[in-house]
Amino acid sequence: MKDVLTAPFMVEMIRTITNMYNHGWDERNGGNISLMLDEKEVAEYLDIENVLRTIPTGFNAPSLVGKYFLVTGTGKYFKNVQYDPERNLGIFRIAEDAQTAELLWGYCDGGQFTSELPAHLMSHMARLTVDPANRVVMHCHPANILAMTYVHDLDEVKFTRTLWQMCTECIVVFPEGVNVLPWMLCGTNEIGEATAEKMKTARIVVWSQHGIYGAGKDLDETFGLIETVEKAAEIYMKIAHLPLVNTITDDQLHQLEKRFNVKAREGYLN
Repeated sequence: MKDVLTAPFMVEMIRTITNMYNHGWDERNGGNISLMLDEKEVAEYLDIENVLRTIPTGFNAPSLVGKYFLVTGTGKYFKNVQYDPERNLGIFRIAEDAQTAELLWGYCDGGQFTSELPAHLMSHMARLTVDPANRVVMHCHPANILAMTYVHDLDEVKFTRTLWQMCTECIVVFPEGVNVLPWMLCGTNEIGEATAEKMKTARIVVWSQHGIYGAGKDLDETFGLIETVEKAAEIYMKIAHLPLVNTITDDQLHQLEKRFNVKAREGYLN
């Protein structure tokens, strides 16, 4: 059996988490990631019949039965993952009852997955109905997108249009725009359900006064998606108090649609 710490999915997970911490997106234990794995790739590194222990997920996920996930642990600091992956990460399978995680590796100090796991599982289920290739759900607290929710109208059309106007690449990277939730209590099924519903129409869901949820096909795509949204929010926060002299017009955004063969969300442009 190969060493799981050398698995490409593990190496990339640790690199991504470290990069997110270095970007200032995940202070303390502020954030979580779930990566869906293929059984074949897991079986190269772990005995998938050897269940270390079982952990209730607190959520019924019938469409995820038999799916494997690599997930950050609850209360774990992102800065420590690179130094002690087995304590801070876990690999588990959703059991036949659809409500239990069968731990195969990790959480070696007796810990368990992030408290936001229901929101992650719900988001995975929602994204898989839209794009079966989506395998990542990423939650973090980028400062500028968080700050923007304090000073900008939370209407999704207005919020999206502002972000599109901040950077030329934005409409190319997230043509479906972003969805926005008002402040809700985190760690509950209610916010998970609301996030999953928003995930049906966009890969980015902003949690007002809290952070951001992103989804994608792999860790690079999802990181880059959040990175682009955060860069646009940073520009907005730098100029919001200043007189606006220039902007990217709707006509120019339409030009970008044609040039890069993307389609802006219906009704978001004039």
